[in-house]
Amino acid sequence: MKTVDAEGLILGRMATHVAKLALAGEQINIINCEKAVVSGSQSKIDKRHKLREMGSPFKGPFYPKAADRIVKRAIRGMLPYKQQRGRNAFERIKCYIGQPEGIEVKDMISFPKASKEKIANIKTITIATISERI
Repeated sequence: MKTVDAEGLILGRMATHVAKLALAGEQINIINCEKAVVSGSQSKIDKRHKLREMGSPFKGPFYPKAADRIVKRAIRGMLPYKQQRGRNAFERIKCYIGQPEGIEVKDMISFPKASKEKIANIKTITIATISERI
């Protein structure tokens, strides 16, 4: 079982690493999901969200609003979810807001290529802010 601290990590880049580990058979716990970041300005993120909302509120597609579910849905997009191995990999991933008491931090892994310092001059917004504005 491996633990990933999402604080300061770019959501998409972190999601690719986590998806590969899950497909390899690893059990993954992601803590501090609300502190992951998405690149782009607030207005750009709002415009992208309004385009998604144009669907039917009764038929879907239904997008998550909680921070941990936003992260988990992003990871699902990196997996072959419609196949059995993709569904099994998706079940091995757990996302948490903050740091729960039952999760041990001793086997923590990090992804230096997914750090927000890689895009120093670009605006970023946290998943918590996106979750509040939805």
